[in-house]
Amino acid sequence: MLDALIIGGGAAGMQCALVLGSAKKAPYAKDKKVGIVMHQKASHLQSALFNNVLGIAPGTTGAQILKEGKEQLANLYPEVLQIENEKVLSVEEKKGIYTVITNKKSYEAKIIVVALGYTDMFDIDGLKHYIEPHALSPADKNRIQLKNNNHLITEGLYVAGTLAGGRSQFTIAAGSGAQVGTDILTVWNGGKHTKVHDKIAE
Repeated sequence: MLDALIIGGGAAGMQCALVLGSAKKAPYAKDKKVGIVMHQKASHLQSALFNNVLGIAPGTTGAQILKEGKEQLANLYPEVLQIENEKVLSVEEKKGIYTVITNKKSYEAKIIVVALGYTDMFDIDGLKHYIEPHALSPADKNRIQLKNNNHLITEGLYVAGTLAGGRSQFTIAAGSGAQVGTDILTVWNGGKHTKVHDKIAE
């Protein structure tokens, strides 16, 4: 049983995982089990080149971000389970617990974060009825989003990144993932708004 399972290893998904992993030192999160399905084949980062992102060296590619992000997550927060080479086929909720079926295994989690791309190729059973046209993309692009209220679809089910309705911009997607991460931490913290900062030791 996972406390949170993130579906998608792009900008939004990995940023959400990093935020949740970084909270392991907090009493409300220290025993929480987090996993991320690192499905990245359809990520728009595969072909991205970054010159306009604060803190990222100009010329950095999206492929580098995908590779180095996984390494960063593994090195800093090895407690976060990285699930490789699996594709999610369905998500089903019963009595507050979500069952996620992949092409290889099944997982149970109390909270799900869907952080996949916004193409109309989205094909996860149990979530299709949340699909609606993407509000910030031209209609002829056939982009989609999952119906949500500030990233929350329904209790225990979140969406992040472009699939939440954000524009296809790295910093927007990553920020969306961070927002969902802190929303989950707030739930774990009994509803008290929270965030995680690291500081230079004095």
